[in-house]
Amino acid sequence: MSLNSTAFFHPPYFLLVGIPGLEKEQFWIAFPFCIMYAISVLGNITLLLIIKAEPSLHEPMYLFLAMLAFTDLVLSTSMLPKMLGIFWMGSGEIGFVSCLAQMFFIHTFTSVESGVLTAMAFDRYIAICNPLWHSSILSVTVVVALGSLVLVRGVLMVSPGCFLLHRMPFCQHHIISHSYCEHMAVVKLACGDTRVNVIYGLFVALVVTGSDTILISASYTMILRVVMRQPSREARLKAFSTCASHVCVILAFYVPALFTFLTHRFGQSIPPYIHKMVANLYLLVPPMLNPIIYGVRTKKIRDRVILLFQQKGN
Repeated sequence: MSLNSTAFFHPPYFLLVGIPGLEKEQFWIAFPFCIMYAISVLGNITLLLIIKAEPSLHEPMYLFLAMLAFTDLVLSTSMLPKMLGIFWMGSGEIGFVSCLAQMFFIHTFTSVESGVLTAMAFDRYIAICNPLWHSSILSVTVVVALGSLVLVRGVLMVSPGCFLLHRMPFCQHHIISHSYCEHMAVVKLACGDTRVNVIYGLFVALVVTGSDTILISASYTMILRVVMRQPSREARLKAFSTCASHVCVILAFYVPALFTFLTHRFGQSIPPYIHKMVANLYLLVPPMLNPIIYGVRTKKIRDRVILLFQQKGN
């Protein structure tokens, strides 16, 4: 009786199918995905090493950027190695606990990334609207506290969803029509009443994304008001330039996130392979683009990277 009960509640493994509808093309799709992952790992590790090694970069903006780089490494590494195993070797099996662990890391660090982007918007607001108070308001202690708060928020928000799924019966359903263990994709396999899981998932998405987008929008609204009051065109362009990298990163993160969220709940007419491709790119494109955007547009980082390559060349 105990064994049956255990089998009923916890299947030994789930089977990740990859991208439904593109099973034959998955082998080739894996190559650009692998390249994107390699760029992401190389770029974000380079950012972390440069920020750590250069004392002049131990400022709020760059400390937040280091947090973003670390978050991107965790996010992409949580799903890409397993995804490549599915695409290249057909090894779609993932243990029940491993699936929940993957889901926890993906959703927790998605929340962390959103929180770090919000903190970076606050940093830009202080730097532009209250430049004289910037160093006193955003000390290293405050920056570390904000980073810790963002991480704790992610853990506290995502953990109950994983716990609820751990208690759900799954019967014989174990095929996940996805490339990784995404919350709603796993919830759909449960054969019990999943209303609490669905409502809680929606609640977390709305609270995290909703609060962060409101705070980011408020920060940039106030920044825009201050910038437009600048007397000279050069001053306005300089202020816009300091925000351009952050705005690009925000768009790269939130646009596919919004598409993924909406299609999961309301996009029944959208072909499944489009939804799955966007969901995969959502976790791969921002980690790849973030170090490129900041490396190209941030002079201190760009100069340090050029110096690093010149030293290696010599």
